[in-house]
Amino acid sequence: MIEKTYPITEKLLSSGLKSAQYLFDLLNHENEQLKLSADPALLATIAANKQDAASQLEQFSKQLSQILATEQLTVSQEDVRSYFEKAKIARFNVTDTWHSWTDITALTQACRSLNEQNGACIELLNRHTARALQILRGRSNLATTYGPDGSTRSELFSHTLISV
Repeated sequence: MIEKTYPITEKLLSSGLKSAQYLFDLLNHENEQLKLSADPALLATIAANKQDAASQLEQFSKQLSQILATEQLTVSQEDVRSYFEKAKIARFNVTDTWHSWTDITALTQACRSLNEQNGACIELLNRHTARALQILRGRSNLATTYGPDGSTRSELFSHTLISV
């Protein structure tokens, strides 16, 4: 069966590599824009493009899973390695395709890390914005802290700039 699936796998991995690279580039662009306090509309566009790229990678994963299932394998590093070994035994040159696979796994790991960093940055910016709005609107905020004895206590922050 590998004789039929391997040519499809080559094309699929080439396409998957392009999708992973595209997502990585989008995440880097988002990261740069977050550092520059970019326009929210631009960040929304980047987010929509990231969603599309993630959907493409999800589709790639489903298709790869189907191909591997024909050989009774799953999408795991060990099973993918087994698939390439079978292809090698069937006299396919797996060098380029194997490099595509390792590049995809490296890029997706980098994407995960970069996405987490960007998410943390966005969360921090949201907290700063919410706190600034609370201060401007004159609404106080309760903060729960720990006292010297380890018990929790709530402190009232009341640093209003404008009272309406």
